Amino acid sequence: MMDIIKKAAQNGALLAPLAGISNLPLRLLARSQGCSLAYTEMISSNGLVRKTAKTYEYLKTCADDSPLGAQIFGADPRIMAQAACIVAQSGVDLIDINMGCPVKKVIKAGAGAVLMRDPDHVARIVDAVKKSVKIPVTVKIRSGWTRGSINAVEIARIVEDCGADAITVHARTADQGYSGHADWKIIASVKKAVKIPVIGNGDIRQPQDAVKMLQETSCDAVMVGRGALGNPWIFRGIVGALCGQTIDYLPSLSQRREMIENHWRMEAEAFGEKLAGHSFRKHILWYTKGLDNSHHFRERAGKLKDEESIFYELNEYFRSLEEAKG
Repeated sequence: MMDIIKKAAQNGALLAPLAGISNLPLRLLARSQGCSLAYTEMISSNGLVRKTAKTYEYLKTCADDSPLGAQIFGADPRIMAQAACIVAQSGVDLIDINMGCPVKKVIKAGAGAVLMRDPDHVARIVDAVKKSVKIPVTVKIRSGWTRGSINAVEIARIVEDCGADAITVHARTADQGYSGHADWKIIASVKKAVKIPVIGNGDIRQPQDAVKMLQETSCDAVMVGRGALGNPWIFRGIVGALCGQTIDYLPSLSQRREMIENHWRMEAEAFGEKLAGHSFRKHILWYTKGLDNSHHFRERAGKLKDEESIFYELNEYFRSLEEAKG
């Protein structure tokens, strides 16, 4: 495990497990830009054990999608252990246990970030999963349940004592959701408290943020989540920044349009045009955020569903940008 994390840290940054987002096409695009380790989107342990077809789709991968971590969530240690065995047999490189998701549906099921309120239950889950598989096991946590109950250090020590191979700290509390600022001091405190690798997560919006996090927290690796949405090039920028280079990592207009088209085609090939047309709209909004005169295009693009209309509007919009650029 140390080798996987060390190699990933030396080669760039990690792509976070993002529910409904970090599927195979996105992971491959991130890797093409320098992502050194990626995770599947969050997978239900109950769904795996019950052999739900949709749940197994989350494990879809290929030879170029490596190294790969699969993130599972659940509340029952026995079921989590069974799910871990299923995941391990799929050929992934490591298993990550989600103890940081703040979504109500997950919380109500007793999983995700709510587990941080019960350290003994955390121990039972990590112990059960670790004993059930031979591949490395990592855990992703938050700073705590609320700002009045920060317990990341306590949970990290428990996780380490139960045999986990690494821990990822999203430096926000569960009640923050994805708002406010990440408190990197929490990551630094966890790093001082444990000997296993610590992966820092939260507020990596540009390449220099990754360098700054490593310097300020001494964490072993950096994980990028929302900062990669519509911006897979951030990984290329981080690779350069870690080498001490200040590179212009942002793409040209033609490169941006080409990435959008490639991403769409990969989604359509993987899931079918109808499903891709529905799920890809959010990516178009992310890819064009902040571009000149994007408001009207983004408004129209959010309603498009088929390849012909998507590409027509896309080409018209980027043609207008090129003309305005002169």
